[in-house]
Amino acid sequence: MTRADIVDRIYEKVGLSKKEAQEIIEIIIDTITETLKEGETVKITGFGTFTVRKKAPRKGRNPKTGEEVEISARRVVSFRPSNILKEKVNT
Repeated sequence: MTRADIVDRIYEKVGLSKKEAQEIIEIIIDTITETLKEGETVKITGFGTFTVRKKAPRKGRNPKTGEEVEISARRVVSFRPSNILKEKVNT
């Protein structure tokens, strides 16, 4: 499913114009992105929780050459689905 598919669903179910639905999707995604960028958690009840985790630097290996390389420290986004979402997906 793409953003365009979500916009179409909102257009069909709510009756907003496609432009308004697109703007709403953009606002939601931008808000979630900015909140995660600040290091905060985003919890959407009934859907799940997005968190930012810090990963320490570590050593890795280039599979092609076998050479050891340093993988730098970074922040990653993780998602934990709610029990409600898990139940709906598994039925």
